[in-house]
Amino acid sequence: MKKLTAIAAAIAVAAGLASTNAIAQQKFVTIGTGGVTGVYYAAGGAICRLMNKDRNKHGIRCSVESTGGSVYNINTIKAGELDFGVAQSDVQYNAAKGSGQFKDGPDKELRAVFSIHPEPLVVLARKEANVKTFADFKGKRFNVGNPGSGQRATMEVLLDALGMKLGDFTLVSELKADEHGPALCDNKIDGFAYVVGNPSANIQDPTTTCGARLVNITGPAVDKLVKAYPYYAAATIPGGMYAANPDPVKTFGVVATFVSSSKVPADTVYTMVKAVFDNFDDFKKLHPALAHLDPKEMIRNGLSAPLHDGAVRYYKEKGWM
Repeated sequence: MKKLTAIAAAIAVAAGLASTNAIAQQKFVTIGTGGVTGVYYAAGGAICRLMNKDRNKHGIRCSVESTGGSVYNINTIKAGELDFGVAQSDVQYNAAKGSGQFKDGPDKELRAVFSIHPEPLVVLARKEANVKTFADFKGKRFNVGNPGSGQRATMEVLLDALGMKLGDFTLVSELKADEHGPALCDNKIDGFAYVVGNPSANIQDPTTTCGARLVNITGPAVDKLVKAYPYYAAATIPGGMYAANPDPVKTFGVVATFVSSSKVPADTVYTMVKAVFDNFDDFKKLHPALAHLDPKEMIRNGLSAPLHDGAVRYYKEKGWM
């Protein structure tokens, strides 16, 4: 009897050690996204969901973190506090080249993984504000976005192109993406700009709740921007996509991109890329903004930083490179 008890105890200890080793061997990766109601958060969640589906095989557990957006994600990846992040293509370009928000020098460790969805600049106005063009916001209250966000970066570029400055607004707010819709409907601001994949709950809520109107962002200054910068493109938001907005709205925008660092192991990046593209039909179904993605465009559009070695390995296996 004592012998059997000793054997049982030994088995229990061995099982406990095996479990401890499994936990020790499991890797954890985190994706920096944006506001919880934006497409970045949904896209990051979709990637993690597919990756976690097979975590018993590859031993990597993926989690999503809501963050301040593009600039924050790139800086935090550089600091080693995030493994992956979503960033606008213009912000990725600036980080890779050492321009714009990254004038301290290029981030030589930044690596592109793939691009995701188009992100037009969406400008929304209160129904009662009587805004027809962006210039009509002069003398009104406008949310330019929180510092560190891609929308703030795009707003600064647009204002400069239009010959406008923050002082042209009677109030400049720096609300996060999850806050600007309620502020608009509560008559705390007259308008806001948001760079986002469509449809987005952040736009849908104020258009449905208080009849907010989308504003066309067009003209010679915008045409010049699109021509001058490789990461910008003209965009149209279809009429009827949002309540109270039956007509198509013309604007310009960027592409959402997925980035990492050369410090993140190639095997980890390979595993993540494989999880997305081996389950691509499922990935496209996880959010409407992802529905029309094409893998061959995703490995080319909006990518200014070098591709990560782990991503290149997968793309070559698929014959895409």
